[in-house]
Amino acid sequence: MTCEFCGAADTTEVTISPREDTIALCATCAEGLSGAPTDAPHWQCLNGAIWSETPAVQVAAFRVLKALDAAWANDVLDGVYLDPEVQAWAEAGISEVSDVVHKDSNGTVLANGDTVTLIKDLPVKGAGFTAKRGTAVRNISLVPDNAGHIEGRVEGQRIVILTQFVKKN
Repeated sequence: MTCEFCGAADTTEVTISPREDTIALCATCAEGLSGAPTDAPHWQCLNGAIWSETPAVQVAAFRVLKALDAAWANDVLDGVYLDPEVQAWAEAGISEVSDVVHKDSNGTVLANGDTVTLIKDLPVKGAGFTAKRGTAVRNISLVPDNAGHIEGRVEGQRIVILTQFVKKN
């Protein structure tokens, strides 16, 4: 068998929880699925893997892409469509791993995909614009290891936003 992500020949079977389906992954890809992968050229293989016809491969690729701290990985996730059942499966595994709780300025718990509104004008460093109060940020992503940060698109730019400056819609 070959690796479902990168096509490498030497593979092992990896179980994708909570459904317990198995897929074949090489040692590098299996390590990235179980830990915190770092951005490396190897992970470009996920551009194709996320479009697999096998739901377990889609779930595993989604989880690794979410764990990567790279703009290209976020762009891939922004462009992918998963069936709602597969999306729920993928996110269920992420929430099991993470015990970080993201809350808005009012203490409301935030989740991936929520829409929030900015409660303050925020200068965006390096982008040359100010995100205005009242701007709706749709389909947010939670930063897995920092409860005070979320990510979202404002004026076409993917930015990190402090949770203390948003309220959930």
